[in-house]
Amino acid sequence: MSKLIKPQGYNALLDSVQTEQGIKLIKEFFQQNLSTELRLRRVTAPLFVLQGLGINDDLNGVERAVTFPIKDLGDKKAEVVHSLAKWKRMKLAEDNIQPGYGIYTDMNAIRADEELDNLHSLYVDQWDWEAVITKEQRTQKSLREIVRRIYGAIRRTEYLACEWYPQLKPFLPEDIHFIHSEELLQQYPDLSAKEREDIITKKYGAVFIIGIGSKLSNGEKHDGRAPDYDDWSTVAEDGKIGLNGDIMIWYPVLGRAIELSSMGIRVDAEALMRQLEIEGKEERKDLYFHRHLLDGKLPFSVGGGIGQSRLCMIMLHKAHIGEIQASIWPNDMREECLKAGMPLI
Repeated sequence: MSKLIKPQGYNALLDSVQTEQGIKLIKEFFQQNLSTELRLRRVTAPLFVLQGLGINDDLNGVERAVTFPIKDLGDKKAEVVHSLAKWKRMKLAEDNIQPGYGIYTDMNAIRADEELDNLHSLYVDQWDWEAVITKEQRTQKSLREIVRRIYGAIRRTEYLACEWYPQLKPFLPEDIHFIHSEELLQQYPDLSAKEREDIITKKYGAVFIIGIGSKLSNGEKHDGRAPDYDDWSTVAEDGKIGLNGDIMIWYPVLGRAIELSSMGIRVDAEALMRQLEIEGKEERKDLYFHRHLLDGKLPFSVGGGIGQSRLCMIMLHKAHIGEIQASIWPNDMREECLKAGMPLI
């Protein structure tokens, strides 16, 4: 409960019926824009995968996946996906998708270890996307161009929501600002990573923080990232480390920065082995996914996830993600939220 933000004087600008209509409007409009911007086609994705293949995303490496035995497979264990970062890359290879094109899908997950607050729920829904690139496009320049395209789709969605519901006023800036996590540390060395995110995002309104997962000059990571999907250890053309990052926006309703997307250029064979060694996970190289990558069977790619409920939350100016999606919340949180004018579904 200590992490629950209760904005003073908060009143939802849309009632429950308008909210449900708005969610449908935003989801349909944004995914069509994303598909057009990045030349993606929709695919059907799994809710769970077999355990032990290295296909599931282990996020920061500490979150436990929800698992269950499969009777007809001799009680082999399946686990609910955390995200589809690695599955998507295998799908690109399976469908022989060419450079410049890609896929997107609706990803639904259960994250039982999530710390529940205004932004975090047990239930996760996002658009997972992945596109094929050439080896020459594994650059920070290419990454920035894709970020600008995604941010453009986000701003068009905000414009639509505000046109549909005039009581909503736009707040996103025209452009997104780029900064490396090391540069951010040098500007604010006495602040924590989350405090640095808040101060830089409040300053610019929308920021892409580059280089998530590698250790900075203070010996700490800006944030954790698994070693086997995003490339966070390659030295980019600007001399800084990392070809990945997070799209952050300043959200005035809660008075804090919000991450809308985690994304990046994916590891090649060299970066995979380097990052597995850095994290002490060398044994993973023999897993199904990792062998395919090391044997050259997977294309170079870039990809990420964009939170569906989070995007709807900010577009509809809600104070709690539970006003957008149905999930399980502690009873005391439900009571506090109700008193604060943000009833949870």
